[in-house]
Amino acid sequence: MSVEPTTVTVPENPSAVREPGTASSAFLSVLRSAQVPRILVASLVGRLPLGAAPLALLLAARESMSLGWAGVLVGAYTAGSAVGQPVVGRLADRGRQGPPLWGAVAVSTVAFAVLALRPDPPVAVVAAALAGLGTPPFEACLRALWRDVVDERLVPTAYTLDVTAQELIFVVGPLLATAAVALGGPSAGLLAIAAVQLAGTALYTTAPAVRRLRSVPVARHWSGPLRSGRLLRILAATVLIGFGIGATTVAVTDHAAAAGRPSWGGWLLAAQAAGALAGGLAFARLVSANPARRLAGVAVLLGASYLPLALTLSLPLTGLALVVTGLWLPPVLTGVFLVVDRIAPEGTAVEAFAWVATAFAVGSAAGAAVAGTVTEGSGAAAGFLLAPPAILCGAGLLARLIPARGGRALS
Repeated sequence: MSVEPTTVTVPENPSAVREPGTASSAFLSVLRSAQVPRILVASLVGRLPLGAAPLALLLAARESMSLGWAGVLVGAYTAGSAVGQPVVGRLADRGRQGPPLWGAVAVSTVAFAVLALRPDPPVAVVAAALAGLGTPPFEACLRALWRDVVDERLVPTAYTLDVTAQELIFVVGPLLATAAVALGGPSAGLLAIAAVQLAGTALYTTAPAVRRLRSVPVARHWSGPLRSGRLLRILAATVLIGFGIGATTVAVTDHAAAAGRPSWGGWLLAAQAAGALAGGLAFARLVSANPARRLAGVAVLLGASYLPLALTLSLPLTGLALVVTGLWLPPVLTGVFLVVDRIAPEGTAVEAFAWVATAFAVGSAAGAAVAGTVTEGSGAAAGFLLAPPAILCGAGLLARLIPARGGRALS
């Protein structure tokens, strides 16, 4: 099923863009498009709390609560975000993006302010859930906007650029939380996150392309994009891929601690993020030509790349292995978003992209929870063994997106 873009706007530069020759020239072509630097930077700034909030909540909670309650706060924030983003995305699909984003960020800002007052656990848990519930779905909103700000041939590159740049959130976010707490204490970390989120919302929603964006009047079903069986299959695959990523994060931390170098855990995960940045640059076009047919194959490569980690190599070799695993994540996520863009029912683009983000977050949280139990009883090697089968099962679901011989392709 192929649909037309769900929103329309008048492009500032309607001239055609020549097909770039290399990945780097393609990225430059996207960045040279009118308004792209602004909306991309604004979106990334607004998404920083996704990387900063868990650490800031842990640092704030440990001042007055037990470690168990601190974990509950992070879980409440994550769960709130998983629920809230598709809801806000549906509202954005039905009108303009600005009002729902401002309404969401208002709820989140008030909740962070309450958390900064360091209330008792029951109130703090509710506030953490509301802070997550009001997280603006910048990722989904931006991906629904790409077709209106770049040439059609550059849309796959724009997705890849966004997916690749998102790795910066999980590098800069924790640094932001740590610096704010060091300068002003735990409450300052929470208030800094709220301020950054507000700044990103203001910069994004005031961009001309966002202000001009209007939804297309269409008949809407109560289930939104979830009425698409193909989309449900993609979401299930995304949960499994996220499960593998989350399980590996815990196993890496345990592996570093068991080796007597717990501080290496952060560096090892940074190596994986560096691999993802390199993968985005190197494989920008790997799935763009025919995403439905190539996506499953790239997902198999992603799953297979996790197998060497089960050998519990030395920490330096583990770092190199994690770089390799990072290489394949951007092309997989790019392919997922390209396919979702083609199969989402008309008028549901933002919500559909938000469901992908929610599916990945749910899978990652589940993987971390299972890996925590497994590694505690059997060590890091058992934790590392969780990722390959989960991701390869996800690849199997994605393979079912390939149309039968003579069937209608998705791309």
